[in-house]
Formats: sequence, structure tokens, C-alpha cells
Amino acid sequence: MKSYKKYLTLCLAMLVMPVWAMAGNATLTAKIDTLHVLMGKTRVVSLQLVKDKSMRGEFLCDKVDTVNAHVEIAHRPTPKVTSLGSDREQIDKQLVIQAFEPGEYSVGPFVYIAGRDTLKSNVLRLRVDSIKVNEKGDIKDFAPVIKPPYKFFDWVPDFVTHLWWLWLLGAILAAATWYYYKFMRKGKNPFKREKKRLPPYEEAMQRLALLKAQQLWQNNQEKEYYTGLTDILRVYIDRRFHVNAVEMTSTQIIESLKQNPETKLVNDQLSEILAMADFVKFAGQRPLADDNERSMARAENFVEATKPVVVVAHGEEDSVAASNSETGKEAKK
Repeated sequence: MKSYKKYLTLCLAMLVMPVWAMAGNATLTAKIDTLHVLMGKTRVVSLQLVKDKSMRGEFLCDKVDTVNAHVEIAHRPTPKVTSLGSDREQIDKQLVIQAFEPGEYSVGPFVYIAGRDTLKSNVLRLRVDSIKVNEKGDIKDFAPVIKPPYKFFDWVPDFVTHLWWLWLLGAILAAATWYYYKFMRKGKNPFKREKKRLPPYEEAMQRLALLKAQQLWQNNQEKEYYTGLTDILRVYIDRRFHVNAVEMTSTQIIESLKQNPETKLVNDQLSEILAMADFVKFAGQRPLADDNERSMARAENFVEATKPVVVVAHGEEDSVAASNSETGKEAKK
């Protein structure tokens, strides 16, 4: 009978052990930051497990969402493992608990199972206090349903917002393609500031003056002289009359300008310049000095006679027309 009582006393002592329980040389203890909590608020339970590193197990609280029927587990932060040396380690685990009904509750014991060994922590007490309500205060109904505000991306389909990088890549490729065909293919650079070009008449007269100053034919460079002369006229015709004279033969240029009333009076002079240039460049002929000077004079007359007419007031139209007619006659002579 005494032996039975001794055994029963020992069992009761193990059940009410206040701090920790042991399985071999492993210990599991539980603490709470405070014993009182307002319902709906959270409290943190700290579990400390000290064991051998070779001992592998799991906490039963990781498999459930509640501690008991009244206390819930709201969150489980990542446990912290600390090495204690001598193949021992300490695991610090936290549980964020929450209760929504007032009363006093037992929290625990928390159980750790490792094979055939079972560790139980001490039991904690938690008192949940209710929220005090002013009975004399105004009783307010539920707030009305609020319509959430919509932003632009709320109307955009998910496949567009999720694949934004793909649309951005497509836009970049499209912009690069447009830039290539708009500028690079034509040898233009929109980011490089180009020098403003002179009007066709001024540019041609300026280039003719520079060619004359080089004195090429005076130094037995007739071919270079006529090449420069015809290049100036081709570029002028291209810019002035929008005829692709740069890539045309001499015959094609004359045929293109035959029906143009602005070049009718000086077309013969242009034909003679181009014919002389072809003889020098392709037949190796060496014209006389008078021919070289005459070709320059005819080129200047052609540019002068075909320069754009300045728009003037109504009273001056007759004088401008007479001036243009005299210029054309002089160029023809």
C-alpha cells in the first residue's frame, strides 16, 4: 500500500512540474511575456529546447493552428539554433498566440517528439480580459460598404502587367527599327547638330568661286577641273529642280530639263559644258584655255539665270519680269 502511494505521489509530481520536463539529457521550457492580455491582442510564448545535436524530432505545435479550444497560434517566427559545444545545441522557438474570448486558460504543455522520446514543457496560465464597453455611449451600426478606388493598372489585363518586360523589349526593338530606317539607313544622325546649308544658288556660286581659285586647268589638271565643275552643276540641279542629276548621265540630265521653262534659255549652254566635260574625262582630250574659261562662264550664267525669283510687291512685278527676261537673254548669248 505504501509502495502504491509512493508511486502515485511521484506521478503527480511529474505532472505538476512547474518549469521543465526531461527526456534523457534534453530539456524543454516555456515562458510567456505576460500573463494578462486583452482579447484580440497577441502575446509571445518562448520555447527553449536544449538537446544533443544527434537528437532529431519535431514540435507538435507546428502541425496545428491552436494551442487549445480558446487560444490560437497567429504566427510562428523562424526558430533560432545556437551551438553550445560538446555536441549540444539550443533551439529558441517563439509562438505568437491570440484569444478572442475572455477567461483564464491553460497554455501547454508544449510537446517535442524525437523518436521514442517525448519532451513536455511546463504549463502556462493566461488570463484574457474583455474589452470594456460604455453602455451609456452611442451604439453605432456597421460602417457602409466602401467602394475601393480604381487605378489605371486595375483595368489592364494581368498578362500585360505580368509581362511588362516583354512589352518594354518590344517597344525598344520597334523604336530601334524605326530609327534605323528613318536615319541610319540614310546616313543621318538626328543627335548630331548639322550645319545649316546654304540655299542652292548661293552654294553653287560659292563652290564655283572656290573651284576658280584653285586654278586646276592652269596646272594641267583639266580632268579634275571638269569633274569639279560638273559635280557643282549636278548638285545644284538636284537641289534646285529636284532632279536626281547626281546619278544621271549627261544626256539624261539634258532630257530631264528640256521641258522645264526655267532652264529653256540656258539648256544649250549646260549641254555644251557637259559635252566638253565628257570629252576631257572619258576621251582624254585637252581643251584650250579659252574653252576652259568659257565653260566656267557658262556654268555661272546657268546658275545665275535659273536662280529662284524673289516674290515682290504687286507694283514691282513688271520690273522684276523685265529684269529676268534680260538676264535670260544675256545668259543665252
